[in-house]
This record gives sequence, C-alpha cells and structure tokens, in this order.
Amino acid sequence: MATLKEIKPGSTVRVRRLGGEGALKRRIMDMGITKGVEITVRKIAPLGDPIEITVRGYELSLRKEDAAIIELEDERA
Repeated sequence: MATLKEIKPGSTVRVRRLGGEGALKRRIMDMGITKGVEITVRKIAPLGDPIEITVRGYELSLRKEDAAIIELEDERA
C-alpha cells in the first residue's frame, strides 16, 4: 500500500484511508485530508522533509512522518 510519503512531486493521488489514531489523526483530518480527497504533491524540500501539497484548493506542508500515515488508493484499480 502506497503512502503519501512515497509519492513524487507533480503527482495527483486520492486518499484511501488515514492510519494513526488520536490527536495525530484528528489534526490531519482538520487540515482537510480525509478519505477520497485528491492531493497533488507540489514539491519536496531538499532534505526530504517537509512535503508541500495542494489539497482542497490550498497549499499545505506536511512532515514526512505525518505523510506516512496517509494511505493512497491503488492507481491500477
């Protein structure tokens, strides 16, 4: 299962489910990242952290650690 952490810049993906639990999961959902939403990876910082994405029409930066709990739909489905 691919996660947002593994996606290359310029790719658009759809969220399958959010891992994690408690406050971390709630914070991710409060940013607008929920099941079924499309995310475009805009760029990745030179050292790989953070990741800049576009979700629901706004830009957002996520730590790699947070991006790792966002599971994506299989592109072949």
